[in-house]
Amino acid sequence: MPPALARLLTDGRALATLAVPLALTQLAQVALTTTDTIMMGLIGTEALAAGGLAMVIFNQLRTMGVGLVTAVGNQVAAADARAENGEDTEAAHDDIRDLVRASLLLSTLAGVAGAVLMVLIGYAVVWLGQDPDVVDAAKPVLYAMAPGLVPCLWFQAIRQFTVGMRRPQALLRITIASIAVNAGLNWVFIHGTWGLPKLGLPGIGLATTSVYALSFLALYVSARRDPRLGPLLSLRIWQTRLATLRRLFGLGAPIAATYGSEAGFFSVVALLVGSFGTAALAAHTAVNQLVYIVFQIAVGLSHAASLGVSRELALGNTAAAQRLKTTALAFAAAVMAVVALAYVSVPRLVLAPFFDSDDRSAADTASKLLIVAAVLQFFDCAQNIGVGLLRGLDDTKGGFRVTLVGYWLVGLPAAALLGFAAGWDTVGIWLGLVTGLATTAVLLLRRFNRGVGRLPAVSRVSPVSP
Repeated sequence: MPPALARLLTDGRALATLAVPLALTQLAQVALTTTDTIMMGLIGTEALAAGGLAMVIFNQLRTMGVGLVTAVGNQVAAADARAENGEDTEAAHDDIRDLVRASLLLSTLAGVAGAVLMVLIGYAVVWLGQDPDVVDAAKPVLYAMAPGLVPCLWFQAIRQFTVGMRRPQALLRITIASIAVNAGLNWVFIHGTWGLPKLGLPGIGLATTSVYALSFLALYVSARRDPRLGPLLSLRIWQTRLATLRRLFGLGAPIAATYGSEAGFFSVVALLVGSFGTAALAAHTAVNQLVYIVFQIAVGLSHAASLGVSRELALGNTAAAQRLKTTALAFAAAVMAVVALAYVSVPRLVLAPFFDSDDRSAADTASKLLIVAAVLQFFDCAQNIGVGLLRGLDDTKGGFRVTLVGYWLVGLPAAALLGFAAGWDTVGIWLGLVTGLATTAVLLLRRFNRGVGRLPAVSRVSPVSP
């Protein structure tokens, strides 16, 4: 076997050790929101609209809150690498403890602020042209979900700690178990079984809050019992060093802004597509959901590559950090090629769960979008990996600036030009989306190459740490 191929396989196995559980965890989290959506639909159309509105608001704030603590995993990974390398092990462990405390404090502050903002948005959203009846039905759901933002972000803080320490196994088990718990609590709270009051739609919000609280407790207990994690897990947030809190906020704020910018970009694209009619929006929604599901694989690869870069650079292994980029992109390309083959060869089968056999207009449009999506997913995956790689360099501000250029200065004008001026309608909007994502991917990867190139090279080469 050629040495280059052997090294790629070795690096690939190490990357997959962390990427696979993370990707499966992301897919399980998608199943949580899917379960909620199904339950809302069973209640009725207005409940689905109101619950969906509440979920959009909650998910936007949750996503940005998660961004605030995402850099914790990179910082923990770097500190753990220094400890394993014998570089003042006790100091490195103290740094990890303080990172955990700071992440929990930051999560608490962000969760409380986000909960208050959710309630305020619930009152203000009617001014954005939403149906007043739908808004009135959404408010109780928002009130029930708002407290859940705090344990949700606590869970994310502990998650980043466990992943940074390369111990993600319990995370996957807990997330999978939460799907069943969420479905059961939804049913109990909606219908008032076991002597509980019948809450209807707000019961879904209460179930969401309960699941986040239980998930946090389960992950905390699991980490506390782990002989490697337990001694480093500190909840004494009042002992947080202010410098550590400032460092995490400085790294996390651009990530939160990046996540918010990306979500906003895709929301605007949906509004542009909606101008072409109900069938176009339905087609866009279906294909976008497929892309979103597959995107979770990219998220797993991105997080794993990001943490790997942090570890290798902490050890001075710039060559290994560069190989991580190549390995992650190769894995992503292989997976996306398989998905693209399914999109192109059996589009009707792929779209069957979304459309009735009589809904020909939306299905035909969706089939065309699948062809575009087959290409789009390569760039979408690459740009997400690029953001993660830059996070491994602690270059979160640069990643944010690049995404602003790619999404808003290139992607959105291209979508408007191809969709409206060129007259290509929904397909044109999606081609603009491809243009924006491709530009973002190229700029992010180029920035990473330049960033690593400026670091001092070392002579020793080590395999990528699993």
